[in-house]
Amino acid sequence: MDHPQTPRILAPHLAKFQHKIVRMLGRVVQLRGDTATIDAGGEVEVMLNRDSHLAVGHAVEIIGKVDGNLHVKVQFSWDFGTNIDFNAAAAVVEATHRHREIFYDAD
Repeated sequence: MDHPQTPRILAPHLAKFQHKIVRMLGRVVQLRGDTATIDAGGEVEVMLNRDSHLAVGHAVEIIGKVDGNLHVKVQFSWDFGTNIDFNAAAAVVEATHRHREIFYDAD
């Protein structure tokens, strides 16, 4: 069974991945009803699903689809608490883009 690819991205990569499913790690900076703002190397607005249980100040990993406005519609989310090294996470993201042929298909 094939699983959809979920390239790891940060906010600066959003435009390149419009209308694609991605994976993003960031810190929740604001919650407003069914949307949240996360800092993932820049602020990103995410549209939450009913299973999303986020907390301001916590790290969150999301899998979601980037829309035409560069917002991410959450399909899955995981709360990673407050003890995350975002510099290391950003280094992993950058490595996946430098060596994308290993991690995801280029279109």
